[in-house]
Amino acid sequence: MTALMKHHPFVIGLAFAAALGAAGCQRDTPAEAQAAANAPPPAVDVGRENIIVVSEQEIATGPLISGTLTAEREATVRAEVAGSILQVSAEEGQAVRQGAALARIEDQTLRDAYASAQSGVTSAEVALDVAQREAARTANLVKAGALPDREVETTRNAVTAAQAQLASARAQLASARKQLDNATVRSPMTGIVSARPAHAGDVVAVGTELFKVIDPSSMRLNAAVPAEALAAIRTGLPVEFQVRGYPNQTFTGRIERISPTADPVTRQVSIFVAIPNKAGRLVAGLFAEGRVAQQARKALVVPENAVNSTSANEPWVLRITDGKAERVTVKIGLRDDQTERVELASGAQAGDQILIGAAKALTPGTPVRIREAGQGQTND
Repeated sequence: MTALMKHHPFVIGLAFAAALGAAGCQRDTPAEAQAAANAPPPAVDVGRENIIVVSEQEIATGPLISGTLTAEREATVRAEVAGSILQVSAEEGQAVRQGAALARIEDQTLRDAYASAQSGVTSAEVALDVAQREAARTANLVKAGALPDREVETTRNAVTAAQAQLASARAQLASARKQLDNATVRSPMTGIVSARPAHAGDVVAVGTELFKVIDPSSMRLNAAVPAEALAAIRTGLPVEFQVRGYPNQTFTGRIERISPTADPVTRQVSIFVAIPNKAGRLVAGLFAEGRVAQQARKALVVPENAVNSTSANEPWVLRITDGKAERVTVKIGLRDDQTERVELASGAQAGDQILIGAAKALTPGTPVRIREAGQGQTND
């Protein structure tokens, strides 16, 4: 072969050409290389869990609060007379009307005192009648000249004394009647019995606590806010809160009063929030957490983690537009730290699909294919 190539140069050129042709078969043509460079990147499957739809929602801002629910109207019923409890007519949790009998205390001694006071009134009335008739008889005798004038003054004084005695007897009767009435313990208001430490057979003294009655139709939230948040609150502002025992339910009230002093230890200021409770669902003593709605409005809202934000760049989101990931600059409005949501004041529209989670790392311009729940990932 070497000898042949030495003596035949054409053979050498043919072999070289064949080698070049073989090499060319292993490379793309310029047109094919250009087409490959212009080809779009493969589509990326994105699950619905990595997509949030921009929607109009209620959003609010304001300082966080926490506190305890109490009844706005509450009465402690105490014994007004001493004695043994004969009967208890109301139980804890029972609804009562104003004036309803709750218990009865032994009253025999009080009845005896009342009867004695009645007798005293009767005696005083008789004494007054006698004094008045005596005064009239004396006046006639003085007029006829049978008695001196000074006798009239004496009988008039006797009438005045009898009138005073009758007034005193009647006052004693009224006091005895009141004491007798107090032996029957009555509800001072319409509401629900929240506590009943009294039991039949107990011997109580004046002032002993027997019942507690609350009005559940209107509750109050006794809460506290940090002193630095005072500028953000005022009376009349709405308060939204949640109560332990009522998951996923939000209640609303309004600031009724603000304490003029801060706690010297916690540096927090007490606020009192009036809460309508016509349905009676809220219960006194429950713990509540919420926020003063300093600003509130309906706006386009997304989760806070849907927005990319750095100190060097304006906030932006990654939106699906015509099947591709598109970087869109947005302007943030209200920010709700409690629910971790933000308002998109500009740059987005209702219905826009925003990428969140791991999908936020996609390069703008990347084709996106939405994978429905339960659908496996596809391969191009």
